[in-house]
Amino acid sequence: MSRICKWYAVCPIKRFCEEGKLEWRWVREYCKGNYMNCVRYKMEEEGIPHPDNMLPDGRIRESLK
Repeated sequence: MSRICKWYAVCPIKRFCEEGKLEWRWVREYCKGNYMNCVRYKMEEEGIPHPDNMLPDGRIRESLK
């Protein structure tokens, strides 16, 4: 099984990190780590809409646009 989330390429978390708006630890810990614990991943798999500024732990970071 791949250790990289299948949604990584299109996930806003990746973009926010690339833009310097978010710490890369999110990618290491979730996207390229234990993505099964990512709230975004779970919601995506269930077809539940979620905001782009939702962190992998489920918190909303208002500063992310």
